[in-house]
Order: sequence, then structure tokens, then C-alpha cells
Amino acid sequence: MPQIDQIMDTFASQLFWLAVFFGITYLLIGRGMVPKIMGTVERRDSQIADDLAAAKAARDGADAQEEDWRLRENENRAAAQALIAEAKAKAATSSETKLAAAQARLDEKLAEAEKQIEAARSSAMAEIESVAAEATRDIVARLVGRDIDKASAQVAVKEALTHV
Repeated sequence: MPQIDQIMDTFASQLFWLAVFFGITYLLIGRGMVPKIMGTVERRDSQIADDLAAAKAARDGADAQEEDWRLRENENRAAAQALIAEAKAKAATSSETKLAAAQARLDEKLAEAEKQIEAARSSAMAEIESVAAEATRDIVARLVGRDIDKASAQVAVKEALTHV
């Protein structure tokens, strides 16, 4: 077959050109493009690593600032609570003082009112005794028909009222 006979004549030349094109392709891609691509990948990886490190440092800084803020906030809250407690204590003391003064005034008025009531009661009792003595004298005069003296009527009324 003539085709097979031709292959042997052109085979060496085809192998030569195949080696030449593979060599050129290797030099262009393997030596030219791949190192540039690998350099770009390495730069991107290092930039990503640097960005991650910077983000971690920023997060650590933010966490530290947050912790400081929380400590200050807790101190401020404790100070505010102390001020509130102090104000409550002052208000309670002031209220107690005012209440004690008001209670003293009320006790004074109550004592004065009790004295007035006692005086009024004593006056009323004396009035009741004199009215009762007069009524007793009138009743005895109408029932018995005889007048009794004012002093003995008052003694009888006092004696009757002590039993009531």
C-alpha cells in the first residue's frame, strides 16, 4: 500500500516538527505564562493572608476597646448606683426629719386638744352636776313637797355620778 510506504518517508520530518512545536509551546507557556500566573496567585495569597491578619488585629483591637468600654460602663453604673443610694439615704433622712417634726407638731396639738377636751369635760361635768343638783331639788320638791338645800343635792348627785 502506498500510503503506508509514504508514512515512513515523512514520519521523521513529522516527529521533528512535532518536537519543534512542543518545544516552542513549552517555552511560551511553561517559561513565560505559568511563572506570571504563579506570581499573581502568590501575590493574591499573600495579600489575602495580610488582609486576614489585619482583620484579626482590628478585631482584637475592637474587642479590647469593647472590654475597656464595658469596664468603664460598669464603673459608671456602679458610681450611678452609689449616687442613687446616697440620694435615697439623704431623702429618707430628710423625710424622717420632716416626719418627726410634723409628728412633734401633731403630738403638741393633740396634747393641747386633749387638755381642751379635759377642760371641756370637767366644765361639762360641773355643769351636769349643777343641772342634776337643780333637777334633783325640783324632783324632790315635787315628789315629797319639801325643799332640800343646794349642798346636800350636790353631794347626792356626786355620789350617784361616781357609780356611773
